[in-house]
Amino acid sequence: MTSSILTPISRRSLLAGAAASSALVMLHPFAARAAGNQAHLRIMETTDIHVNVFPYDYYADKPNDTLGLARTASIIDQIRAEAGNSMLIDNGDVLQGNPMGDYIAYERGMKEGDTHPVIRAMNTLGYEVGTLGNHEFNYGLDFMFKALAGSNYPWVCANLTKGELASDPKKDQLFFKPYVIIDKKIKDGSGTESTVRIGFIGFVPPQIMIWDSKNLEGKAQTRDIVQAAKAWVPAMKEEGADIVIALSHSGIDGSAQTERMENASLYLASVEGIDAIFTGHQHLVFPGPKDFVGITGADNVKGTLMGKPAVMAGFWGSHMGLIDLLLEKDGKNWKIVDFTSEARPIYHRDDAKKIVADVKDKPEVIAAAKEEHEATLAYVRRPVGKTSAPLYSYFALVADDPSVQIVSNAQTWYIKDMLKEGQYKDLPVLSAAAPFKAGGRGGADYYTDVPAGSIAIKNVADLYLYPNTVQAVLINGAQVKNWLEMSAGMFNQVKEGAKDASLLNNDFPSYNYDVIDGVTYQIDLSQPTRFDKNGKLANPDSHRIVELKFDGKPIDPEQKFVVVTNNYRAGGGGSFPDIAADKVIFVGPDTNRDVIVRYIVSQGTINPSADGNWSFKALPGTSAVFETGPKGRPFASQIKGAKIEDAGDGENGFAKYRLVL
Repeated sequence: MTSSILTPISRRSLLAGAAASSALVMLHPFAARAAGNQAHLRIMETTDIHVNVFPYDYYADKPNDTLGLARTASIIDQIRAEAGNSMLIDNGDVLQGNPMGDYIAYERGMKEGDTHPVIRAMNTLGYEVGTLGNHEFNYGLDFMFKALAGSNYPWVCANLTKGELASDPKKDQLFFKPYVIIDKKIKDGSGTESTVRIGFIGFVPPQIMIWDSKNLEGKAQTRDIVQAAKAWVPAMKEEGADIVIALSHSGIDGSAQTERMENASLYLASVEGIDAIFTGHQHLVFPGPKDFVGITGADNVKGTLMGKPAVMAGFWGSHMGLIDLLLEKDGKNWKIVDFTSEARPIYHRDDAKKIVADVKDKPEVIAAAKEEHEATLAYVRRPVGKTSAPLYSYFALVADDPSVQIVSNAQTWYIKDMLKEGQYKDLPVLSAAAPFKAGGRGGADYYTDVPAGSIAIKNVADLYLYPNTVQAVLINGAQVKNWLEMSAGMFNQVKEGAKDASLLNNDFPSYNYDVIDGVTYQIDLSQPTRFDKNGKLANPDSHRIVELKFDGKPIDPEQKFVVVTNNYRAGGGGSFPDIAADKVIFVGPDTNRDVIVRYIVSQGTINPSADGNWSFKALPGTSAVFETGPKGRPFASQIKGAKIEDAGDGENGFAKYRLVL
């Protein structure tokens, strides 16, 4: 198999074709040049839609040109027209992720026979197969099965089992078919119709057993992705699949392969018999100039993993993933002789860095979910209380922050009430909370920004994006310090005396940057990280967390603390040292978001001002730079405990700031 990659000129030509009338459609080179025994097959991917049917940001309560299946769908007809033959697939995470998902799950509900609006929208587009994402499980198995039952295409997942794993992956009791083989009618270069057997096999991250243990424990289990593939792919070939396509709701990780790896697509590509990989989960773009640079085995120019065609189509409908295959008939079977890979966006930024939509809404998709869209707007606009000060997250990664503070206030209020009787009632309570909307992959507008005044449900959902549930762990002072040391992986090392060093580690998710309220501490950026991203001790002599105090005194390493957090973290999410299910002492029936709503209702008017319990250790003569949303400029002078200077414009619409240490 050889690779063939579109030049920048030919890519622009295709994009121009996508905007032109049908009479001016430019065929993909494979479609134009296929010989009599050859055929062009284009496979199109959506991934990580997260209920974003409309190009609308429910948190900001305004249209958004960077997202929406209705926008992605509007280019499908044109993309199909460029191809000789085509198929459309989805790579998971469709049922949860915005307030429409919450409205359906918590307000309207799913009765037998109901059709979920995102599924109804997808049914208008001719999908041929889909696989599960990790967020499909957030509302429980019963909800998931009712929602997916409305789709008019099959779902596949080879590593999700009913109960315990069998001794052999092929003996696992699976919830879904591990794969399907579709007999696809295609026309070759001479116009003759033939059948090619395309096999699709699906995979979900094994970590759903941690992230959604409340919904899955005792009911399900997951198997290592690569292990499952090695068992099932040969069966697909034996059943007559000409081409095997992996639908991997799992990202691309260049670190050493491990058992039950979360982002295993690179190693999945090495499984013999797999011909192409559709990836997702990480909300990144592949191929492309920015993401996955320097990973051995991943070519982010050609769009290959281990030499095989691969694509990751962003998130929320931001891109359509395309893998184009030139197939050639070899006797009775088809094989791949050439390919290209592309992630085609639905918008771009102009010279002034303003977002410009490249496509319009597809009316059929809009109509499919219009009723639920209107109901969601009414749902998110309900007032629940007032705030005496603005809530924003523009500087949540560099200073104590009001949007994180209010979450901790609510969690502490809740857990103290829950534990006021019983064996833990006299233990000190700490609260761990992270900023969910802090720019990064979400873009320059991806921040919490709630003005003083009335707070509606949409604002609470903006503060706390995920339907996590409240849990609490029992740990000691030493483990509190290690929790914070792990969290400090958010920052690059900054040597004393450095000028405008890069502050933020862009590979560290903001939702893993926990601030622990109830203690005070400083972060020494001159030290390297103590733990690696997997929670393993990397630099034993390094201690970034300094001046850690409880009740004004140095923390006692042996003292016991109750730390309130969410089910993701308490169950081991993020690989924080010593934080796992065996430390959990309280499993709440309530979501963190509902707790925040209840707290606001109980207070009537809240004061979300940050209490300044953490800061960076002073490093004389040292500065570092970071980016945040430009709408944060009015708040920069209000930040306490940090000296912040405007440093001009950043990239892709961000604003740049200097932190003087």
